[in-house]
Amino acid sequence: MKFSINKNSKIIKKICKDDGQFPNSNLPVLIYKAAVILPDKHAATIIEDVFKKNNWTNAWRNGIYNYHHYHSITHEVLGVYEGNTIVQLGGPKGITTLIEKGDVIIIPAGVAHKNMGPETNFKCVGAYPCGSTYDMNYGKPDERPKADNNIKKVALPDADPVYGKFGYLVNSWKI
Repeated sequence: MKFSINKNSKIIKKICKDDGQFPNSNLPVLIYKAAVILPDKHAATIIEDVFKKNNWTNAWRNGIYNYHHYHSITHEVLGVYEGNTIVQLGGPKGITTLIEKGDVIIIPAGVAHKNMGPETNFKCVGAYPCGSTYDMNYGKPDERPKADNNIKKVALPDADPVYGKFGYLVNSWKI
């Protein structure tokens, strides 16, 4: 399984502020363009192994839900292993971006995300720092302030899911 980590990946930082419906975060969403150069075969396994090596586990394979949702008890990483789609970050008034094979998105706890489509054979691997579990929140008024309190308790990850202990996330996420 030949692959490579792109040490010169273009890194995009986006802050998604609280919009009243979704808490979002003061930590930036990190989008690593072409972070992993993947072969056609075993791409999902390669991404899982990269994440696992950096202690981002409890992995799953699928797509991204086509409705706004967020996690209040953990951060999340998504690694695209097939196709492409447009994702919206931060809720209905948030930003949209095209993600494609080899891209990685690191989503801080509280940041809403949604698959806007159209999908072209889109598949990704999701994982969480230290194998944490996740919850599902949908921007309903009764989710807060509990979700806000949960988000405040989420620790910063020990390692970047792609670049490890000295990766960009470790140097750029500060509380």
